[in-house]
Amino acid sequence: MKLILTREQLDADVTIGSLTVDGAWCAWVCEDTVRPPGQKVYGKTAIPYGTYRIDITMSARFKRPLPLLLNVPMFEGIRIHPGNTAADTEGCLLPGLQRWPKGVGESRKAFDALYVQLVAAKARGESITIDIVGADL
Repeated sequence: MKLILTREQLDADVTIGSLTVDGAWCAWVCEDTVRPPGQKVYGKTAIPYGTYRIDITMSARFKRPLPLLLNVPMFEGIRIHPGNTAADTEGCLLPGLQRWPKGVGESRKAFDALYVQLVAAKARGESITIDIVGADL
């Protein structure tokens, strides 16, 4: 399964992108601010552009299994989970069905639909990856 997150809105306080799953639109995604390569402000920086494998593992913070992006440079514990604004994330990806000027809406619905697809792909033994692409700084 291949997810592609295309970053479309790169503001000083939030990043909004469009997520596809195997070529079909799935959700908007809210993230922290994109910064130049190698620059990181803890809890306020989007993960670097690139391709990452995804696994579903137990989250100690959320006390439930959640998608985890693996081997993200300079980051640990990057997950996909519900949330609406950059204040709800510390580098994680927050899916939503509505695009707001500074966030996303209907996040739980978007997350639940995506999670079902990810769990099914994992059950089939598929590799799951996400490509994070978009406008450069």
